[in-house]
Amino acid sequence: MTEGVTAVSADVYQLHMLIFYICCGIAAIVFGIMFYSIYKHRKSKGAVAAHFHESTKVEVLWTIIPVIILIAMAIPATKTLIAMEDTSKSDLTVKITGSQWKWHYSYFGEDVEFFSLLSTSQAEIDNEAPKGANYLLEVDQPLVLPINRKVRFLMTSDDVIHSWWVPAFAVKKDTIPGFINEAWTQIDTPGVYRGQCAELCGRAHGFMPIVVHAMGEQEFDTWLNDKKAELALIRAQEQAALAQVLSIDDLMTQGEDVYIARCAVCHQANGQGLAGVFPAIKDSPVAKGDLDLHISTIVNGVSGTAMQAFSNQLSEQEIAAVITYQRNAWGNDTGDIVQASDINQFKGAGEQSPSAEDQSKEAVQ
Repeated sequence: MTEGVTAVSADVYQLHMLIFYICCGIAAIVFGIMFYSIYKHRKSKGAVAAHFHESTKVEVLWTIIPVIILIAMAIPATKTLIAMEDTSKSDLTVKITGSQWKWHYSYFGEDVEFFSLLSTSQAEIDNEAPKGANYLLEVDQPLVLPINRKVRFLMTSDDVIHSWWVPAFAVKKDTIPGFINEAWTQIDTPGVYRGQCAELCGRAHGFMPIVVHAMGEQEFDTWLNDKKAELALIRAQEQAALAQVLSIDDLMTQGEDVYIARCAVCHQANGQGLAGVFPAIKDSPVAKGDLDLHISTIVNGVSGTAMQAFSNQLSEQEIAAVITYQRNAWGNDTGDIVQASDINQFKGAGEQSPSAEDQSKEAVQ
């Protein structure tokens, strides 16, 4: 265990070492007495076992002494635990949402949010290229935080239980669907700190790293303003893309990139899926069937399965491209072309149309 880069992580480290030294002291005393007794009263020296009954004084002593030791350990442990749970008076709040297998970060009150995905190349994973220094511990967009400011984390999950763990901060908290956990940190030293999902959350559990870039306060403020401008530009570009009509070649090229980045981890790069776990897209009744059903599957996900809703994860252009790719790759060859405007129209129709419950009520009436 290292001291980390926060006051809490230093307290945890000191607590760990205190308990470790207490355990070492107890072990030295107990084993010392045991080995001394074995040596001093060995049979070869003519030692004869004594016959005696219980001693009330001895029993009281070996009860009181451990109680005192436990109290001595509990006091600093309780102080540290209370400090770890005190999220009050924070300077910044970040919502962390885990999903298979990525993290979503949202800065409260700043209109900044983004997904953070593993950026290790598939070639490295498949042993087709040399592994980098941060193999499986690198992402496309790290969480950026300021030093010397108290940052409050609100943690939840979209699907299964995950666990956001950064050892250098002494922060390890489960993200649970339908429930919000809290944690906090105040980083002392600028740098890049890495962690992982610490909960067995599915077959790609080992492909869900955490990277935090801690920077000076002024540098962070500059980054935050730049990020706002970047996201505003992306939203403007996405809006402009609604009027574009791309060729099938352009859609296939973009769709393949999106598929490899977002879909291949489950459905495999060859589109054949994993039998009994993730369905194949090659020759799939969804990919070769009704187009609206295919769009709905990508946009809204499939309830009760591992298929997520990508409505807020991908732009309309990316969704259109990946659907076009899935419907024309691996011999599916439907010839269907989906544009960003089609996805936007589908979303708009879904928002404006009455719910299934409303439709049922109307039918009864």
